[in-house]
Amino acid sequence: MAKIERKYMAHYVDAAAPGTEPGTPSYVRLGKDLEEYSPELSADVQKTKNILGETSTMLTSYEKSGTVEPYYAEKGDPLFERLQAIVDGCLVLDDCNTTVVEVHLWEEEDPESGYPAIKDDAVIEVSSYGGDATGYQIPFNLHYKGAPVKGHFKVDTKIFTAEGTA
Repeated sequence: MAKIERKYMAHYVDAAAPGTEPGTPSYVRLGKDLEEYSPELSADVQKTKNILGETSTMLTSYEKSGTVEPYYAEKGDPLFERLQAIVDGCLVLDDCNTTVVEVHLWEEEDPESGYPAIKDDAVIEVSSYGGDATGYQIPFNLHYKGAPVKGHFKVDTKIFTAEGTA
């Protein structure tokens, strides 16, 4: 069995500005200037010991998040514009909501619906801005909300279609 190259696990972030017409996302692929992006799965594990001395372990949920660092700002890039709006307006609450689509490019592409993908709601948290002499940076975190939806993603049109919908 062949190993899968990292470039075949694609991560797209909806960079549409808050208040944009619902259903009109503007997906931007993460990766340029990034050497690593690995969403972390923080599991909620509960262990209990009964009076017999037995221990039971339950994994009840995951809190998923990922750090995008560095992120170099590029004029005209929709994701830069979204991040700069968060910085300039100190945006909070719903103004930081987005969606993230993880696309399995190693799987077979359906000519009509695209590659298998998972979409989840998320929140953008800008952690800082500025940077060093290499360029203006806006590193950020994505906090997934934990309601993944299976579907397909067309890379050329950047359209996600949930399973069971046309």
